[in-house]
Formats: sequence, C-alpha cells, structure tokens
Amino acid sequence: MRVNEEITYREVRLIGPEGGQLGIVSAREALAMAHEQHLDLVEVSDKADPPVCRIMNYDKFRYELKKKQQEARKKQTTIETREIKFRPKTEEHDLNFKLRKIKEFLEEKNKVKVTMRFRGREIVYAETLGLEALQNIADMLRDDCSILQEPKMEGRQLVMFVGPKT
Repeated sequence: MRVNEEITYREVRLIGPEGGQLGIVSAREALAMAHEQHLDLVEVSDKADPPVCRIMNYDKFRYELKKKQQEARKKQTTIETREIKFRPKTEEHDLNFKLRKIKEFLEEKNKVKVTMRFRGREIVYAETLGLEALQNIADMLRDDCSILQEPKMEGRQLVMFVGPKT
C-alpha cells in the first residue's frame, strides 16, 4: 500500500475517516486534508479510475491487520500425515498396540498412512495375506475413522490412508 507522499496520482477519489465519500480531488488536496486531521492518506485501490484513497490512521490500521492475521493463524489447524508400518506376519499383540497408536493419531485429527511392507519372497502373499490383513485392520478401525484410500500396491508395499471421522 502506498501512503502519504508515495501517492503520485494527479486526482484521487477520496474517502473520509468515517467512511463517507468526499468526491474526486487532487492528490495534493487530499494529502493536505489528511495532514489537517493528523491522519494519513492511504491508497485503497489503484485499479479504479481515478484511484481510491482513504484518510485513516495507517499505524492503527497495520496493527489491526496484524492482529487479524495472528487470530486467523491461531484458529487454523494443521493436519499431519502419520505413518504406521506393519508386516504380513505381525503378531496380535503388536497389531493391537499399533491400532491403539492409530486411534491416538486420529484423535489428534491427523491422517494415518497404514503401510504393509513385504520383504523378499513375502511379496507372493501381497494379494492374499497382505490384503486380508489390511482389510482386517480397516474393519477394526471403521467406527473410529473413515477410509480415505482403500489398500493398493505401491512397489513392494500395500498402502491405505485413514482419516478422522467428520
């Protein structure tokens, strides 16, 4: 935004401190009016013909704008993607432990990437044992989450994405 002497237009459409239109005046007159009221002349829109300028306290305006941005940043939530890895022959105790961790991640409103890795000759079981195991995991989690992506092969691993219920 251009302020005070940075405004070099011949004529501007002027808006007063209370928001009322004061008409089209020369930039010098507008600057003089702003200085009389101990305020600043601020360019609002340079796309209009003639450009629109407003008389306001520029420091207060910048402060309020900064506060609004901070509030918006506070209210926004970042969603992370967490990953849990399984193997085709993961035992029941380990499976339950990892399921509990997935539920914790979902409570924190994070997405979870569930990966089933296959080593060496285990890849033969990807379509049967692996897919069945991931479907089993999905069934156990159905009431706590929504399945964002059904299990699919990516190289030597089966991948499934789950997210918190909305």
